[in-house]
Amino acid sequence: MKPYVICHMMSALDGRSLTDNWDRPLKKAAGELYEKTAKDFKGDAWICGRVTMQEIAHGDDYPKGLAKAPIPRTDHFAVRDADQYAVSIDPHGKVAWKKNTALDSHVVEVLTEGVPDDYLAYLQSIQVSYIFGGKSEIDLAHVIDVLQRELGTERLIVEGGPHVSGAFVNAGLVDEVSVLILPLVDGRSDHPGSFEIPMQAWKKPAYLTLSSAEPQPDGAVWLRYRVSETQHAPVP
Repeated sequence: MKPYVICHMMSALDGRSLTDNWDRPLKKAAGELYEKTAKDFKGDAWICGRVTMQEIAHGDDYPKGLAKAPIPRTDHFAVRDADQYAVSIDPHGKVAWKKNTALDSHVVEVLTEGVPDDYLAYLQSIQVSYIFGGKSEIDLAHVIDVLQRELGTERLIVEGGPHVSGAFVNAGLVDEVSVLILPLVDGRSDHPGSFEIPMQAWKKPAYLTLSSAEPQPDGAVWLRYRVSETQHAPVP
């Protein structure tokens, strides 16, 4: 068994998902609606990529010289009984956390084994948990298996960015897709869509079944889809 995985996204009508240069009132209202709908899922963990987590962490760098000896590449759990976990996909150890919580959720860093010892020592010093997702690349199936086995995660909300969401879909790990469609056309061709998968990694389309469509305030629409069981890749 694996956690029930929900991709929760927000985008313009044309699928563009970056909100920079959107009108401030729409951007604020959309953010509030996104958080409100996310709470409906009652997830016990949520997961984002490095760029999103850096914005939440508000840190520029971490202190060097903390590691006095090599640190074993084994998973480290500073907290096992949190109400909710904030899982950060950060292969190279770049996010400079100032504390061990993000939006009231205990932080779990997902790293590769190539991260510096100083970064691991720093995470330990501020009681941030961490998981090794692989030697040089992140194996998402392994990560969610560890989250369930070690922390009891049953419902995991994937909240972006586009490359993280695309990777989860491409790996066949998503059970449900939730998209808030906002009433604007962005149109910038150099901006990513809600799901981004490198062509060399792309496997096949993910086919979905609509489960609900609900109008929301200010012209938004909340779409929820289920993913066919036949599309899931087995979790090792």
